[in-house]
Amino acid sequence: MLSVARKACPAPGLGQRAASAIALKYSNAVYGAALAKSPQVLTKVHAELAAVSSTIAQDAALSSFIHNPTLSAKDRKTGLDTLYSRLEAAAPKKESVSEITKNLLGVLSENGRLAETQGVIEGFNELVEKYRGELTVVVTSAAPLPKDVLSRLETALKQSQAGQKAKVLKVTNKVNPTVIGGLVVDFGDKTIDLSVQSRVTKLNTVLQQSI
Repeated sequence: MLSVARKACPAPGLGQRAASAIALKYSNAVYGAALAKSPQVLTKVHAELAAVSSTIAQDAALSSFIHNPTLSAKDRKTGLDTLYSRLEAAAPKKESVSEITKNLLGVLSENGRLAETQGVIEGFNELVEKYRGELTVVVTSAAPLPKDVLSRLETALKQSQAGQKAKVLKVTNKVNPTVIGGLVVDFGDKTIDLSVQSRVTKLNTVLQQSI
């Protein structure tokens, strides 16, 4: 069973940082439960949660279900059963969804936290990567970066302190048109913002403080 506190009334003004902290509690709980069973169970749960993430992203009805806080307990159970059926149909050898994954989603549903699912999965993935000695670096740019640029970035990252500690380094490129004139690099719990937008924001802050 996952050891996660039951739903509490959120304090006024809770923002994204608080929501991320809540998701991380579930991430730690499911990671600990899976690893306590065995590394093989951890691998299975990791694969299942990746399937949950992709299934929700590809199915508008399931996405709406996950993000609808007004559903009754009966409707939430029906929605989760539909999700489990989809996962089992797509799984190798039509394997059943593990009790750990079902327990996680059941607790999220009971606590009214299903909308936190993606954040929980992302936090869980980071814990698994750390356990395996992997470091995933996400480079966000306004347009896709050429392969030679990504290759040079990967070489530079491998020479960094964090890169040298990692057994496996993965570099992925995400596109966000709002990142103008630079890059945003995310790895582990660190973010390096090299965009023009970031520099303008810092300039505005300095100007406001000097007035």
